[in-house]
Amino acid sequence: MLSPRSLRRQHILIEKIFVTLGTHPQQFNRLLEEIDFLIEKKIIIGKVFCQTGYSDYLPKNFSSKKFLGLDEFEKKIKEAELIITHAGEGNIGLCKNLGKKMIVVPRRKEFGEHTNDHQLELAGVVEKKKLGLVAWQIQELGKNILKINEFKQTNIPRGKINELLEKFVGENFS
Repeated sequence: MLSPRSLRRQHILIEKIFVTLGTHPQQFNRLLEEIDFLIEKKIIIGKVFCQTGYSDYLPKNFSSKKFLGLDEFEKKIKEAELIITHAGEGNIGLCKNLGKKMIVVPRRKEFGEHTNDHQLELAGVVEKKKLGLVAWQIQELGKNILKINEFKQTNIPRGKINELLEKFVGENFS
C-alpha cells in the first residue's frame, strides 16, 4: 500500500472523472473529502464532476450537483474515462454495460453512510469478479486511481451484471 507521502510524488492525468454517490438519503462526505484531498495534492489531475446526493460537504476543488436527471447522469457516465461510485448495484451494472473503468467505494454503516453494510458485499463481488477496483478504506482511493489504467476488467455480456451480482451475493452471503 502506498503511503500518503509516496502518493504526493505521483499523479495521473485522467481527462474526466465522474463521481456518483447515489440517491440514498444519507451523507457520503468521506468520499467527497478524499476527492478534494487528492486534487489538492495533485494526485488527480483532470476534470472531476460529482453527483453528491444528500451529502452536506461542499467540494472546494471540483464541480458538483446534488442530483442529476437520468439523461444528464447517463451523459456524465458516457463522457467520463473513470467512474468513482458507491457500491450501488445500478451504478455498477451501468458502468459495466457501458464498458467504463470504475473504482467502487462502499458506503459504511459505521460512518453513518447507510443503514447497513450490504455495499461491502456488492464491493466484494466487484473485486472477486474483476469488474473494477475497490477502495475498502478511503485512503486506498489514491492508490487505486494511480493503477486504474493498468487494471484489466472482466468482460461480462451486456445485461448480465445484475444477475451475476444477485447470484454471487446469494451464494456467498445468505
